[in-house]
Amino acid sequence: MILSTIIMGILAFLLVGIGYFKGGGEHLKGLSLAIKMTLEILPLLIFAFLIAGMVQVLIPKEWISKWIGEESGLKGILIGTIAGGLTPGGPYISLPIAVGLWRTGGSVGTVVAFVTGWSLWAIGRLPIEVGIMGWRFAVVRFLSTFLFPPIAGLLANFIYRILK
Repeated sequence: MILSTIIMGILAFLLVGIGYFKGGGEHLKGLSLAIKMTLEILPLLIFAFLIAGMVQVLIPKEWISKWIGEESGLKGILIGTIAGGLTPGGPYISLPIAVGLWRTGGSVGTVVAFVTGWSLWAIGRLPIEVGIMGWRFAVVRFLSTFLFPPIAGLLANFIYRILK
């Protein structure tokens, strides 16, 4: 985490510097847009981290182990897939929840299935997808990705066992 933060900080300062030396106030425009995006996303981040923290302390370890932990097998992967598919919003919401599941003892397969289900199924996105792309495209897209989250979860468990 620290290395990622350092790299992002260096990149951010580098880009602000380039904007400054380019002239024309691009650095100020960029900083203004960054502040605007931060203010728009900050409430989502706070609630997502709140959910992730509460998941870690409210869900009993026995429940985690039974339903989404290493012992859960395919059942946990399917729960992760469905939960991910139903999770609304962008990565600012889904990834903190995934971290919460991981830190509470969710299996790697369950967490991978959650993230994959969120990114591929995106049930909350279907209405707008139907509206823009049409129902036929939305159905084809959904059905063609339907099996990937559970497969990704199973594969993740397999790879994780090999790397242990």
